[in-house]
Amino acid sequence: MRLQLFSFLLVPFFTSAFSDEQMVLPGSSDASEVYTPLTHADKPTLADLLTIEPSASIFYSYARENELSQLFGNEASSNTLLVPTNKAIMALARKPHQSPAPVKDGVIISEAEFDRLAKTNVERWVSAHIIPRSPISLLPPKTYNTLLEGKNVTFERVDGDESAPEWALVQLDGGVRLTGMKEACNGVMYIIDGTVKTE
Repeated sequence: MRLQLFSFLLVPFFTSAFSDEQMVLPGSSDASEVYTPLTHADKPTLADLLTIEPSASIFYSYARENELSQLFGNEASSNTLLVPTNKAIMALARKPHQSPAPVKDGVIISEAEFDRLAKTNVERWVSAHIIPRSPISLLPPKTYNTLLEGKNVTFERVDGDESAPEWALVQLDGGVRLTGMKEACNGVMYIIDGTVKTE
């Protein structure tokens, strides 16, 4: 009995919610104005591509640890990313967060100092994989500066099917192959089967 009475009290509220008349909210200039969500251009951002690329998840995880990752979502920037595969990163003897040379035996550093060093190492490593311009030409052999000061990368021609895309006809720094390419509204992402050396 109480349930019936309660439902009779609520029916007017539900029916008013489904009525054809809708109230214009204050501050809205025109009731006929259609809402258009802000979207990217017809292409995703580099951040979008990195999010959905399973073979690049470790690189993107490292990149999100510092401010450089903001470049990937910024539509006003234009960058070329050299993104190592997960397999290439796992094959590294020393991971990106580790110092190039191990800390000497007997040397003790604080946890805060260790965290600071790890963050600096990751930022250096990620910046070595970013060319601050896009698009770039890969042929004939070209050299480009990266965001890591004093570090540049060189693309060299390799033998291959002339009908293949340009990226499939080059290698990076004497042996690192480009295995894929994806375009974004704010740059280009090349998947590579190795890493850019920071030393």
